[in-house]
Amino acid sequence: MTAPDVRRVLLLAHTGRPAARSVARSFVAGLTAHGLVVRLLASEAKDLGVEPGEFAPALELTESESEAGRDCELALVIGGDGSILRAAEITHSDRTPLLGVNLGHVGFLAEAEPEEVESTIEAIVSSRYTVEDRLTLDVQVTLDGAVIASTFAVNEASVEKSARERMIEVLVEIDGRPLSRWACDGVVCATPTGSTAYNFSAGGPIVWPQVEALCLVPLSAHALFARPMVTGPDSVIAIEVVERPDGAAVLWCDGRRTVDLPLGARIEVSRGSEPVRLARLHEAPFTDRLVAKFGLPVQGWRGEGARRLRDSADARDETEGEQA
Repeated sequence: MTAPDVRRVLLLAHTGRPAARSVARSFVAGLTAHGLVVRLLASEAKDLGVEPGEFAPALELTESESEAGRDCELALVIGGDGSILRAAEITHSDRTPLLGVNLGHVGFLAEAEPEEVESTIEAIVSSRYTVEDRLTLDVQVTLDGAVIASTFAVNEASVEKSARERMIEVLVEIDGRPLSRWACDGVVCATPTGSTAYNFSAGGPIVWPQVEALCLVPLSAHALFARPMVTGPDSVIAIEVVERPDGAAVLWCDGRRTVDLPLGARIEVSRGSEPVRLARLHEAPFTDRLVAKFGLPVQGWRGEGARRLRDSADARDETEGEQA
């Protein structure tokens, strides 16, 4: 039995990046110095150059990915959004909150930057973070009524053509009613969390995280009606690979897990039974995150917030002038 008063953090890192290895070792040293137990996958500990006896007894090594998140209050992820999606895969059954430290390009899912190691350690030690539940997708593939695959997705599930030179033919159904039939490159079904990922690149809408909804985006469809759509969070989207030999299809979930789809396969996408849990250190509005992550131009903004910032700067200048 695990002692209830032991605070344990799972650390997962993109060990192929030297910067990630350096930041990960800093977190291991900092968290264990404050009395927290850090759990590492044995394979990652080897990549990080962490010896089994190092940082003992505050370091745990595990060979099992499926049990890595058990009894952990947090999973600290060092890497980009791909690393966080991998961490969600590892911890999904344990519902362990994920705290990402961004070493990727955009890092929409990450909460901290590598230069914020000390402040992030302090926030974890003092439990100064909140946990946000995000809608996920449950995905089931059937053929002739028999289930041939079941999985989940944090960002999106996409049905796509396997061969570059061929299209696929799909029939899309929503809530048990047929919507349309398309010859296309594929169809993307995304969560609000994933609306800034593949969905965005495919021309789909950005959906604020607190909005519960599902996005549906056809990919290069040969049809008059093939617009991005947003459904209710409890809708069931079904995509059938129509039985005509236009080309093979494949199901991708979060760009990580694939299922080959035979002709006649039916893919049902619905609200996930378990949300993904993201730890947050800051209460910044989603608008600010969009501006920061996409580098959006906002020069010349004259909103209320801008006025408060100017007033604050003016007051600070006056105080400094008086002191001088």
